[in-house]
Amino acid sequence: MKKLMILSTALVATSAAVQAAEINVVSWGGAYTVSQVEAYHKPFTEMTGIKVNSIDADNPASPLKAQAEANNVSIDLADVELSDAIKMCDEGLLEEIDPSILPPAPDGTPATEDFVPGAIQDCAVANIVWATVIAYDKTEFDTAPTTVADFFDTETYPGKRGLLKSAKRTMELALYADGVAPEDIYDVLGTDEGVARALAKLDTIKDDVVWWEAGAQPPQLLADGEVVMTNGYNGRFFAAEVAEGKPFGTIWDGSYMDYDLWVIPKGAPNKEDALKFLAFSTDTQRLADQAKYISYGPARKSSNELVGLYQDGKTEMAPYMPTNPANMMSPIWTDPTFWADHDTELNEKFNAWLAS
Repeated sequence: MKKLMILSTALVATSAAVQAAEINVVSWGGAYTVSQVEAYHKPFTEMTGIKVNSIDADNPASPLKAQAEANNVSIDLADVELSDAIKMCDEGLLEEIDPSILPPAPDGTPATEDFVPGAIQDCAVANIVWATVIAYDKTEFDTAPTTVADFFDTETYPGKRGLLKSAKRTMELALYADGVAPEDIYDVLGTDEGVARALAKLDTIKDDVVWWEAGAQPPQLLADGEVVMTNGYNGRFFAAEVAEGKPFGTIWDGSYMDYDLWVIPKGAPNKEDALKFLAFSTDTQRLADQAKYISYGPARKSSNELVGLYQDGKTEMAPYMPTNPANMMSPIWTDPTFWADHDTELNEKFNAWLAS
């Protein structure tokens, strides 16, 4: 009986230890985090018993970088943009990720061949392709705006505009509106003349701009009538339009295309469990499952054929995906190396212009 009690106590202790396992995952909040919780977190916990603590941040790279530099890391995994992933990897703040841990596609295609180009980095693995687009309130216009030029045309389309309070994505948009071809934008933005050109274009609407900083703000600004058009993340606008029934339309012209990727900070307290979660959440099925909840494109080719209806069971997701050929109207693909090198400098110039 004594041996049985000891064994029982040991089993309870072991079970408690398993149940106590958890990881801290930082993402962007809103509809995007909801999609991750439903497609990744819940099934991962059900399969492994590892609890996922979901933490929201306006930009997850900021707390991750601060913790890593202070050698006081509580984050196990974070969802960041490509330029931030590259920059932090170069600075030695992130763990390198061996792509061999990533599961193959259902047909056996290795992950390194199944992910879209650029989705696997030394210290990061992408889960989605997303876009910054322009959305507008359909009730404000008799004739719908369709181009970035319309966004800058406050005479034909009067009303306040929402814009991201950042050099990145805002200066590219301005140059595109000023006639610079997408493939030439970074060459132009890399010069003093190009910076001046972007800021001069922004001058034309500066008095009509409401600046936003967090991803949840643009659809709220539209819904509240504070702006008639705003740029923002395509998935957020999708959630407002389809899930909440807001009268929003989307302008895909000049959309800014980027990846979001999982990264693990150096010193992550639960690195091994974070790697398990990373591999699980980037398999073919999980990436397709996320598309049931938000209109971001899966980072794996094999996931696309599994993308079907929204969680309402009736809305086809394909028309809302940034990677849909019909939506690829002169897309501006991010140059992560450019921003890794120039982010600080251009934001200083942008902020000086804002204050002038």
